[in-house]
Amino acid sequence: MADYVLNAKKRALSTKGALTTLRKEGKVPGVYYIKGSDTISLEVNETAINAFVFTSETHIIKLKIEGENDADCIVKDVQFDPVTDKVVHFDLQGIKTDELMQVEIPIVIKGSSAGVKAGGKLQSDVHKLEISVLPINIPEHIEIDITNLNIGDAIHVKDLKYEKFKILNRPDLTVVTVVAPRAEAEASEEAASAEPEVIKKGKKEE
Repeated sequence: MADYVLNAKKRALSTKGALTTLRKEGKVPGVYYIKGSDTISLEVNETAINAFVFTSETHIIKLKIEGENDADCIVKDVQFDPVTDKVVHFDLQGIKTDELMQVEIPIVIKGSSAGVKAGGKLQSDVHKLEISVLPINIPEHIEIDITNLNIGDAIHVKDLKYEKFKILNRPDLTVVTVVAPRAEAEASEEAASAEPEVIKKGKKEE
């Protein structure tokens, strides 16, 4: 199932000082876990884990731990240094082929929007979607075709249908939209504010 390999070594539960030393040596501490088994503390080379963190795709990884059987897994969580943005800790979740998993998958925008060609601006604040999926069907990314989006159009989670997995984000979540150019939007707002207020008067009471 896995096409990518990550080599790791077991490590003892360490003090803060020991972990600092480990990171100075170009290694990153982490853990591997799977339902029904004990968590294993690991260390890997920084460059090796970076390949699975700084990417726009989700990979199933074959984890090779010294003294243990190989295991298929995914990167479930990553902690970064707030200053250097280096990976300081990672979680690897083991895979059971017959059990559904909840996984965050990166979004890849596909196509050239008609609205953008007409001068609109593409907006997307959502970069990943959470899905429920069998491990064999985990996609590297989720493609979203924006070709038919005109100015003012949007794609929501409820508009996305896939056979092999289910999206878990709320249905009304806006994934991508095409908005009017700023100058045009401001002109519309000014025109709306300039309209006279209509006051309806009722019949005088006698």
